[in-house]
Amino acid sequence: MRGVPAQRFVWNEWIRLGSRSAASYADRMSEVVSPAGSPEWAHLNVFDRSVAYRDNPYPILNRAREEHPIHKSSDGDYQLFRYADVVRLLKDTKVGVRTLDGKLPGIDESLIQRRFMLQQDPPNHGRLRRLVSKGFTPPAIERLRTHVQALVSELLDRVQGSGEMDVIADLARPLPSTVICQMIGVPLADRELFTDWTAQVTHLLAPRLLTPTQLEKSLTAAANLSAYFTKLIAERKAQLGDDLLSTLIRAEEAGDRLSPEELIVQAVGLLIAGFETTIGLIGNGVRALLMHPTELAKLRARPALIANAVEECLRFDGPIPGTRRVVHEDVVFGAEHIPRNTPVYVSIAAAHRDPRMFPDPDKFLIERDQSAHLAFGGGMHFCLGAHLARLEAQIAIGTLISRFPELALETEAITWGDSLFRIQAHLRVRF
Repeated sequence: MRGVPAQRFVWNEWIRLGSRSAASYADRMSEVVSPAGSPEWAHLNVFDRSVAYRDNPYPILNRAREEHPIHKSSDGDYQLFRYADVVRLLKDTKVGVRTLDGKLPGIDESLIQRRFMLQQDPPNHGRLRRLVSKGFTPPAIERLRTHVQALVSELLDRVQGSGEMDVIADLARPLPSTVICQMIGVPLADRELFTDWTAQVTHLLAPRLLTPTQLEKSLTAAANLSAYFTKLIAERKAQLGDDLLSTLIRAEEAGDRLSPEELIVQAVGLLIAGFETTIGLIGNGVRALLMHPTELAKLRARPALIANAVEECLRFDGPIPGTRRVVHEDVVFGAEHIPRNTPVYVSIAAAHRDPRMFPDPDKFLIERDQSAHLAFGGGMHFCLGAHLARLEAQIAIGTLISRFPELALETEAITWGDSLFRIQAHLRVRF
């Protein structure tokens, strides 16, 4: 289905307008000069992609958390770095992803409308989430265990005799992408189409950080995904099944519960959310274990630790470093009064290294208590796919290290992928 024309949206115009908007933003940012002596985190954003920061952001985040845990940026947004503040914002404060009048701060929805459930507040958020939530409950995900184990075993069988593999290309990407395609009802033959598209689309979550080139790539990827699902939905309507796409189609046909545009966007969003960040979880988790041989040895000796080990992988170097909420009430954090409708960015990565919550937070310890990490967010936007991601990572990582007792990194250097998130492009190992 490659090259399917976009039937319902004027994508080229969006790309033209989007590039112009991004160019204007890039020009404004180039004029920002850090005052002499300003701390290195003064203009930090949680999705910074500079090489020096991205490889190991934690020293800078630790300084920000300890020296200035509540930071107001030059554009009036706020950043929170301390665990207690992040939890309070996500779980105990009236917040949303939109302002009280329904706008997404800093995003021009005339370029591309954000109708996915993660970009909606009540009542739309709950209405959309309920349509697919049954497919992601703990019992529903547990029923996939045997199938996921078979997929992992098959993927490792393919590399068994080679003595080496790319953990990302050979395991971390094909496993979750296969599972979510099967759940949604996307033909597996089309899976390779999504590898680049999904990574590029993630950048639309932070459009103000985009260069004109990246914005054009992201909007083109969104066009390709939407065009693909427009055609697939038309085909599926002729033969509904028991997959998530058929569930969404039935909801659309039942009345006004789901518009045609919402149908397309939920399908695209579920595909992206269903495997993009799980690539990072598996890849970063394998790397963390190989970089900490004592912890790896513990896991090999006690395979039952795998569930706790995956939780430590999520805390230690999870794929999503932060998120944003809009406060829907005036609130005070420390000495800062934050008025309602103000965007607030929370650094989950910094919160996960807060010694007030996690003893020896910069150490990777698979036996620590992991019940309090925030890798799946909090509040009403808690990750719908948390149970699926955990299952896939537990089986993938556990099987990999038990199958190959001599597993070792080819290099400690990190090659990052195109995603907005902390997702490696490659992780080459030998065994």
